[in-house]
Amino acid sequence: MRVKNAARALAGVCFVLLAGAPAWAATTTTNFTVSATVVAACVASATNMGFGNYTASSGSPDDANSTVTVTCTNNDAYTIALNGGASGHVNARTMLNGSNTLGYGVYTSSAYSTIWGDGTNGTSTVGGTGNGAAQNYTAYGQIPVSEYSAAGSYADTLTATVTF
Repeated sequence: MRVKNAARALAGVCFVLLAGAPAWAATTTTNFTVSATVVAACVASATNMGFGNYTASSGSPDDANSTVTVTCTNNDAYTIALNGGASGHVNARTMLNGSNTLGYGVYTSSAYSTIWGDGTNGTSTVGGTGNGAAQNYTAYGQIPVSEYSAAGSYADTLTATVTF
């Protein structure tokens, strides 16, 4: 009987040792600040403006469009200016084919009355307010009638500058 009791006692001690003593858990908390500073930012892109074939004697101006796309941070006001291209003149732009020129204009609307430029020489810029999404602006190009330039391919490169 003593052996049985000793075996039971030993089994109880082994159970306690193997199961472990009861755990007493404690917790503590702390707070920390998360912060960031959003810096005003804009990105811009533009599609090419292709007039295609131009015939000076058609009696109608030749029109083409480009889309200037601007994405700016929320609530940031911006303006878009277009430079004068190769001519350097925002109100008298020309495409070049060697030393030959072909005049054209870029306007803020399909009424072709306000030249989209840099705000000088009677031209205007286009503006908006950022909303975090892409915003599209159409540049309306026009070659006037009776531009009797030498036959060939003409090109110019304009730069759109976004100021914010």
